[in-house]
Amino acid sequence: MNASTERGGSLRILIVDDHPLFQEALRELIRRERGWEVCGTATDATEGLRLVEETDPDLVIVDISLGGTNGIDLIKNISARKPDLPMLVVSMHDESLFAERAIRAGAMGYVTKHEQPKTVKAAIQHVLAGEIYLSHKMATSLITKLMHRNDDLPAGDPLHQLSHRELEVFRLLGEGKGAREIAQKLNLSVATINSFRARIKEKLNLKTSTELLLRAANWVREQAGENQPVGG
Repeated sequence: MNASTERGGSLRILIVDDHPLFQEALRELIRRERGWEVCGTATDATEGLRLVEETDPDLVIVDISLGGTNGIDLIKNISARKPDLPMLVVSMHDESLFAERAIRAGAMGYVTKHEQPKTVKAAIQHVLAGEIYLSHKMATSLITKLMHRNDDLPAGDPLHQLSHRELEVFRLLGEGKGAREIAQKLNLSVATINSFRARIKEKLNLKTSTELLLRAANWVREQAGENQPVGG
């Protein structure tokens, strides 16, 4: 823990999430817990990195989807600068696809936004205590992979072949966004987005742009589930 803990003060939590309603819900959840306080909020990676340096938090809560970059890259950057700073991912995306990436990047936990507030609070408590927090199913999956990892294992879900940025483009395509809109959101050129599209089609063995859009739309619908903000 950092200086705030040594001084006996409240544990300081930084929130990096670009959804105002969910950000406010997290604020309220943290405010209600004795000994916790929100030391800052950010909506993108650049602001998040700045606040990490300025506020010296005990924990950073990170979303996967952030304007201009993604949470996985932010986690890597924070981990490189402050390797002992605990990070928890709270995201709308299913952990089966992103949790392993987040843990490998440096996060200590992963919980989805549609979980009950008590589950999100438990995740925060575990990570603040220096413990890994994953669902039992995901933890078992990761342990199994570590025990049996070898080149002969099947590749599994082909989406795991996508890079973090490719997966972000894939998600935005599934939400019905065009190349120009995606380029603006991610601060990239249209040509770069089209290059990502081509690589995604190749990795997923899709022949046409229509197949790509249908696959992406179906995946987004599957991920949506019953997502709802933390509250109550």
